[in-house]
Amino acid sequence: MYEKIIKRCIDFLLALTALVVLSPVFIIVSILVKIKLGSPVMFKQKRPGKNEKIFCMYKFRTMTDERGADGELLPDEERLPKFGKLLRSTSLDELPELWNILRGDMSIVGPRPLLIQYLSLYNEKQRHRHDVRPGFTGLAQVNGRNAISWEEKFEWDIRYVNHVTFTEDIKIILKTIKIVLKREGISSNTAVTMEYFRGNDN
Repeated sequence: MYEKIIKRCIDFLLALTALVVLSPVFIIVSILVKIKLGSPVMFKQKRPGKNEKIFCMYKFRTMTDERGADGELLPDEERLPKFGKLLRSTSLDELPELWNILRGDMSIVGPRPLLIQYLSLYNEKQRHRHDVRPGFTGLAQVNGRNAISWEEKFEWDIRYVNHVTFTEDIKIILKTIKIVLKREGISSNTAVTMEYFRGNDN
């Protein structure tokens, strides 16, 4: 009952309220992104959602389009300026995902939506992370975020999928607020955010 009906109603109401209340923040961040990083202000990328249905996820842009002599984009760490790092560390870059929640593409709590190219790399157990809507935050985000391994992330994702409850969602939301304020787990040990998932060892 909660997962099928109540959770979606709560997602819609909270996302709508947040979009209205935070509208001044959206305007200010949009202007700053335009000034410091240029256009487009929004970063759009297709991601797999519930039942692996593809949707377009929105974020504020955090990187420049700087290219090397060969015309190829420079590595992420060279295209991520201080302002972009600030947006990521405060999670302000993810505010446009509230629109995805309002549309029903995402939920407030659930496994994070990852890249489409990862779909063919999951094992049978990991694929179950798509049994629910992807989330703005989730168990993996409050238990290490980008500082834990992919295997650990997927374990937390599946644990959430198997235990979706109102109480658990509230706990995750409260923990998320604490982590964002403390700016924990923003980067992995080998990348400015998280290294690419390249499949399972076995």
